[in-house]
Amino acid sequence: MNDLGELEQRISGALDRIDAGLSSLEPPASVVSDPAELQALQDLLAAERTANAQLEERVAAIKQKQETLVQSLETEAARLRDEMVGATQERARMKQVNRQLRRNNRALRDANGQGVSDVTLINDSMAAELNALRVHYDADRTELDSILVELKPLVEGAANA
Repeated sequence: MNDLGELEQRISGALDRIDAGLSSLEPPASVVSDPAELQALQDLLAAERTANAQLEERVAAIKQKQETLVQSLETEAARLRDEMVGATQERARMKQVNRQLRRNNRALRDANGQGVSDVTLINDSMAAELNALRVHYDADRTELDSILVELKPLVEGAANA
């Protein structure tokens, strides 16, 4: 994209120099003595200037389109980065909850193996299991929300079609 801007500047500079050079030149009387020929040359010059202006407009439109595209891609990349950070955090939270659940279950199995029934261990295991279910639900909800975000433009596009 920097190359496009540089090329645009170079072309504009060259055309400005050409225009300045042409403005300062007076056609010698011996070269163009026919007024019809002079008018034809002036018409050609005007046509070239019009074509030049159109090309400059096209370059500006392409540059604007590229800037818009880059901005939308940067926005999308930032959104995806945020989603990835959120997913990583959810995964870490699930690992922590699952470790706690395994510890509680191990302690409960050990207590059962010894014939000791510990109400606190049972309550802790149930609480850890409920916490694991909540974390799993939150992770599923986050995944569904990201899917809905991706599907929304498609659904709106189909409704508008």
